[in-house]
Amino acid sequence: MTLHADLFFSFRSPYSYLAIGRYRAMAEEYDLAIALRTVWPIAIRDPSILFTGSPNVGRYIFIDAARSAQMLGIPYRWPRPDPVVQNLATREIAAEQPHIHHLCRMGQAAERAGRGIAFAHEVATLIWSGTVDNWHEGDHLAGAATRAGLDFAALEAEALDDATALDGEIEANQAALEAAGHWGVPTLVFEGELFFGQDRIAMAQWRMEQKGLVRRG
Repeated sequence: MTLHADLFFSFRSPYSYLAIGRYRAMAEEYDLAIALRTVWPIAIRDPSILFTGSPNVGRYIFIDAARSAQMLGIPYRWPRPDPVVQNLATREIAAEQPHIHHLCRMGQAAERAGRGIAFAHEVATLIWSGTVDNWHEGDHLAGAATRAGLDFAALEAEALDDATALDGEIEANQAALEAAGHWGVPTLVFEGELFFGQDRIAMAQWRMEQKGLVRRG
């Protein structure tokens, strides 16, 4: 019996990046379907959660994400450019955001096509691994979409032409996360139970194994 879970994910979250490849591998190895639930980054939906309090919060995330990646052996570098345009010294978030809304819409469109987790993994790797600069230029995103099994031209057209509906779906994802009892990403929700953070993947798998998770035949 296929088990089902929801993964709430942000393209600007370093921890989402550190989790997505492992969740993708789990879904490929086990009889498990994970739905991608893209949400707006905190910097877009509510900057007060992280960016108006103690400056130690941001500093800690920078340090911890980098050392977590090092421990896990996952290539990592803060994105160039950042998916969210923000002055990291002052924490001011720019009014003009040329990247993040389109990324999130493409992620939601990819989930409509049944390839959300694969797309999020390929794009997050492009953005966060440090293998390329200017991930938003040239054919970088098109290559990520192709590796995820998607037609990039069709995906981009859907993200542009159906932006209002996609935004509504993203807002619904955020409402679902809050209704489940959390606010942050990455959060996996399985049968109403929440597993928050890239360091709860083994625990999520343990719980799913208790519920009958088996390897694919």
